Amino acid sequence: MKKYLLSATLLIAVCISAKAQFSLGIKGGVNYSTIDNSNLKSSSVAGYEVGAFARLGGGIYLQPELYLSSSGGQFNSSDNTFNGNVHFTNLNVPLLLGIKFGPKNLNLRIMGGPIYTSVLSQSNNFSQNFNAAYNDFGKYSNSTLGYQAGAGIDIGAITADLRYEGNLTDINPNYGQRQNLWALSVGFKIL
Repeated sequence: MKKYLLSATLLIAVCISAKAQFSLGIKGGVNYSTIDNSNLKSSSVAGYEVGAFARLGGGIYLQPELYLSSSGGQFNSSDNTFNGNVHFTNLNVPLLLGIKFGPKNLNLRIMGGPIYTSVLSQSNNFSQNFNAAYNDFGKYSNSTLGYQAGAGIDIGAITADLRYEGNLTDINPNYGQRQNLWALSVGFKIL
């Protein structure tokens, strides 16, 4: 994570010194996350995200972000004898490359790139017989690497994004669990 923050800081410094277009803003929104599992039925849970972003460049831009989010999933066995849910609080660091088009005060954007997620805390609740049937099920990784892809719109200083996030690494390698989510956020450019 230190490499991501150092790289983002250096990139921001280079772009500012080169007098590139630069904006800084805050954002917040909702997400719907699922943890896929081949052995159990999964369902989505609602979460939040709140943080900051920087946008560097003109028609083609780089957008590093840093935000806090909640995510998780619910699980049921096919006969509903085992069930459980898990919730995570995460620190997310995406680095998105995007293209924007349209007039200055009303433009559309598409973007994509990698995201590093660090799990700050987790809580889970499994039925009594769940852990006996699925040993090590709640042993989740402390971090994951994934990707985000989506589209957005800017209207003056207001920005809105819809993104899909998938994981390249398992949140629980013992059971092949991968988290994915849809996120809708609204932001405000302060610089």
